[in-house]
Amino acid sequence: MRSLEAAFLIGVEGVTEIWLVRHADCYRDVVVAEDPPLSAVGRDQAERLGQRVRRMKPAAVYSSPYRRATETAHAITDHVRVDERLVEMAMEIDEDGTLDFQETPDSAVTRMRSVLDDVIREHHGERVVIVSHGGAIIACLTDVMHLEPGRLRMLPYYTSISTVRVLGDRWMVGSLGDVAHLEAPPVQPLRRLRRHLPTRGKDKTTSP
Repeated sequence: MRSLEAAFLIGVEGVTEIWLVRHADCYRDVVVAEDPPLSAVGRDQAERLGQRVRRMKPAAVYSSPYRRATETAHAITDHVRVDERLVEMAMEIDEDGTLDFQETPDSAVTRMRSVLDDVIREHHGERVVIVSHGGAIIACLTDVMHLEPGRLRMLPYYTSISTVRVLGDRWMVGSLGDVAHLEAPPVQPLRRLRRHLPTRGKDKTTSP
């Protein structure tokens, strides 16, 4: 078992561990370009995140320059290193909810990888926290998992933690979207639900 864990860089000496954290919830009634601050819910999420992360004693905390990211990072420590490369992918959202990205996935992967490369050089064998945004984090994870840019279709929840372990040219994903510090992330109701799962012992469906 130990050899299997070592193959995935678990408990291996010299491994750099990077925690990719999405910012906490922010006010949605403010235009994104105006850089909205955290909402009341977001401040609570950030505080819970900070309590968890501080126990792990990270060597450094980096953040996107946007307020929702820096305010989240400052819930962990007062010593936050802001990096312009950690910004969100530029996008517009159509009325039907379709995302129109102004930055290509390849471009996002390149700039996020450049941040990680710099962090690894400076913090070899240490744990580092990076507070960024959903699209930027997914671009980074796509690269680590050797997927084509744009192929990882998920949105990390607010203050979720995705970990990456690095040793030399070996990169491993340790976790995706961990929100153990939040009591219970809200479950969004499904719209246009046509069928319900049958109850135990019954084989029938119910129409809405």
